Amino acid sequence: MKTLLYFVRHGQSLGNEARIFLGHTDVGLTEMGKKQANLTAEALKDVDFTRMYASDLIRAYDTAVPHAELRGMEIIKDKRLRELYCGEWERLKVDEIIERYGKMYTEEWTNDFGRFTLPGGESVQAGADRMLAFALEVARDNPGGVLLCASHAAIIRAFWARISGIAPADVARELPYPANASYSIVEYDGDKLVPLSFSNDEHLAGYSTTWRD
Repeated sequence: MKTLLYFVRHGQSLGNEARIFLGHTDVGLTEMGKKQANLTAEALKDVDFTRMYASDLIRAYDTAVPHAELRGMEIIKDKRLRELYCGEWERLKVDEIIERYGKMYTEEWTNDFGRFTLPGGESVQAGADRMLAFALEVARDNPGGVLLCASHAAIIRAFWARISGIAPADVARELPYPANASYSIVEYDGDKLVPLSFSNDEHLAGYSTTWRD
C-alpha cells in the first residue's frame, strides 16, 4: 500500500528573521511564521492526515499545531526531524560566521552544501541518513497512511537530494532550500521513497519567506 508523507518546513523563526544559524537551538516562530503556519494548515485542510510528526524543536512543532488542532490529532515528536546540528555555528549570525570562517561559509557551505560538514557539528550526508531512516520507518509503520512531518530547511534539502538521486557535489546547484511553511510530498511505494513535489508555497502569496534554518 502506498503511503504519502508531507514534509512541512517550519514557518519563519526568530532565527530566520535575525539571520542566525539555530541548528538545535530552540527558539519559536515570529508573528509572520505563525501566520504562515496557519496558511499552510488552511491550504492542507482537506488532506486526510492519519498521523502527525514534528521535530521536537518548538519552531517546527508549533508549525504542526494548526494542522493538529483542525483535526483533533496529537503530534508525535521525533528528534530525527531536527535541523542539522550546526556545531560551532550554533547561535551565530551570518556576518559573524563570515568574519570568523570566511571561505568555509561563502564557498564550501554555500557552493558545496551536499559535501559539507558543519565545524564541530553534523555533516549534510549524516543528516540525510537520519531523515531517510525516519521516513522509511514511519512509512512502513503506516501503510496506506498520509503523514505530516514538520521539520527544517537544510535537513529537508539534504533528504530531498538523497531520494532524488542528486549527487552531493550537485546539490547546491540543483536544489534550493524549501521556503518557510512550504510542503514537499513524498510517496512510499512499499519499496522506496519517491519524490513527488518540492517546496509548494503558492498558498503563502505575499507571506512567503525563504531564509534557511
